[in-house]
Amino acid sequence: MDDRRNNREVITVLFLCLLWYAVSSSSNVVGKMLLSDFPYPLTVTMVQLTSITLYSGPFFNLMGVRRYSSNITWSYYLRLIVPLALGKFLANVFSHVSIWKVPVSYAHTVKATMPLFTVILSRIILREQQTWKVYLSLVPIVGGVAIATLTELSFNMIGLVSALASTMAFSLQNIYSKKVLHDTGIHHLRLLHILGRLALFMFLPIWLVYDLRRLGYEPVTKPSPETNQYVLGLLFLDGILNWFQNIIAFSVLSIVMPLTYAVASASKRIFVIAITLLVLGNPVTWLNIFGMTMAILGVLCYNKAKYDQRVEKQKETILPKYYSPTQNGNSGSFMMNGSAGRPHQSFAV
Repeated sequence: MDDRRNNREVITVLFLCLLWYAVSSSSNVVGKMLLSDFPYPLTVTMVQLTSITLYSGPFFNLMGVRRYSSNITWSYYLRLIVPLALGKFLANVFSHVSIWKVPVSYAHTVKATMPLFTVILSRIILREQQTWKVYLSLVPIVGGVAIATLTELSFNMIGLVSALASTMAFSLQNIYSKKVLHDTGIHHLRLLHILGRLALFMFLPIWLVYDLRRLGYEPVTKPSPETNQYVLGLLFLDGILNWFQNIIAFSVLSIVMPLTYAVASASKRIFVIAITLLVLGNPVTWLNIFGMTMAILGVLCYNKAKYDQRVEKQKETILPKYYSPTQNGNSGSFMMNGSAGRPHQSFAV
């Protein structure tokens, strides 16, 4: 029975990962095709946020995802959840700008620098120190991205800066999302719904003032009816794929170990780069491919180093240090991690 159950779990994880890779690749290809004919990354972002807002509620209720408690204070909303929604919007906008300006393969290579931003921001915000293995794993990431940048035939400075800004925003999201999940106990899919809805209502006025005016007056947005239908179809498909990709990613995260998820995520990035190179056909050199591969391998090394660091911290927390009885003759007393009768606790965010 146990073997059968384990086999079902392995098959489920493999199926979800393959589905995740296929949906993510399709989303990136559709996004690139859309932005090539419809250069409005702000509108594309708003369509994705609208998709999350409209589809998530009924779908999560159907799935039986537990509802979040309403006792979250307004001060907590303003201090953490609203900035998270702001970060989600900005990260998506910059991500779309990068895909618009540079090839998808190069944008995803630049996004491989997320561990670098995570380490820097964790050090600044959380005062978190890393092991030498973690710092060493950043070298091939930075080196690989540098090689890919220097050899990118379709290089664009706006695309590079946007990809880096998007990566930094996603890193901030990861740091603060963990804190919100820990503090509130909210289900991660419900948090996704809340952030998407907040971001939509926060930036809907900005979109109405900025992009809606451009969509109504610029000649480039008045093509033939067939082109209009094509763009609208891509917008709808892009929103569906982006929403579905988030659902699958969270589902994989909920059933596998952190290292397994990190490796699956890095493998997904390799898959997306390969598929977009084949489908979209942007020109690359062998040195460019070497830089991409080097950066992705660096991400895998970083994930392994972070996992080893987490395991060591858990061992230090779970296994207390017992000292010899005190010299005052009370042979029944002992010390645990330097605090009498109280184990030392540490929480990694």
